[in-house]
Amino acid sequence: MTDPTIYRPGEGELHELPIGKFWIKATAEATEGRFYMSEAQLEPGVAGPPPHTHQNMVDMFYVLEGTLSVLAGEDWQDLPAGSFAAVPPGNVHTFANRSDEPVRFLNLGVPGGFETYMREFAEAMNAGQLERLPELFERFDIQVAPG
Repeated sequence: MTDPTIYRPGEGELHELPIGKFWIKATAEATEGRFYMSEAQLEPGVAGPPPHTHQNMVDMFYVLEGTLSVLAGEDWQDLPAGSFAAVPPGNVHTFANRSDEPVRFLNLGVPGGFETYMREFAEAMNAGQLERLPELFERFDIQVAPG
């Protein structure tokens, strides 16, 4: 049996990046492999990752504050606070903050394990090692969409 996880506001495993910050709130270890969850804050004008798919993960977003722009399939949607998006495996998607204000959202991944990618992504970004991204994408079920 796994022990409960409780984080109060502002708590969790914090990773700060030039584009914003995120707190890992739930890991595969803490959820018996069932899901991953982070709270993220993106600064204004952040483009986000390239459009991509996952073959095994459902990628979900719940907007807490501000407006998160989500590309799901071929259409961009501006999602205000209280909005939710779930992207099943195989669907092209990405996200961005195309507004003038920070956006804060929850990102959930089912099954769990995406926290390892997020940690390594933060490490690479903060070290200026963008050349590591293709290898991380390959290892963590991220297929960049053509085009």
